[in-house]
Amino acid sequence: MGAIKTQLKSDLVAAMKAHDEVGKSTIRMAISAIQSEEVAGDQARDLSADEELAVLAKQVSSRRDSAAAYREGGREELAAGEEAEIAVLEKYLPAELTVEEVTAIVTEEVAAAAGDAKPTMKLMGPVMKAVQARTKGRFDGKETSKIVRSALS
Repeated sequence: MGAIKTQLKSDLVAAMKAHDEVGKSTIRMAISAIQSEEVAGDQARDLSADEELAVLAKQVSSRRDSAAAYREGGREELAAGEEAEIAVLEKYLPAELTVEEVTAIVTEEVAAAAGDAKPTMKLMGPVMKAVQARTKGRFDGKETSKIVRSALS
């Protein structure tokens, strides 16, 4: 069993003892998502730490999208619930990078990919691949894409 899954299970017990309903339900959903990923495919297996982090990052991203949709629909109380779940899940993820830090990484990768030539949109794929490798799980992919596009245009 992965370290994150083990931590989630012990935190679930603590949340149950503390009668923390948001923590309890969010941790249960996270454990369920990891277990679903473990049995997906041909053969059941334990996930690596990076794979567990990717599952949790996907859960956070999904909840951010839901919170935004709820806000657009005028359902502030549901958006607040999603954000409470995000706060629980973020405890298990590495610290988020700032926009400035990602912009600096993008600038470095664009310079490395372009060399002496003028950066063009043709470099989007290689630059995104390099940037995502460096920011794995610590910054939203959609936002990274926007930063790379602006750097290449």
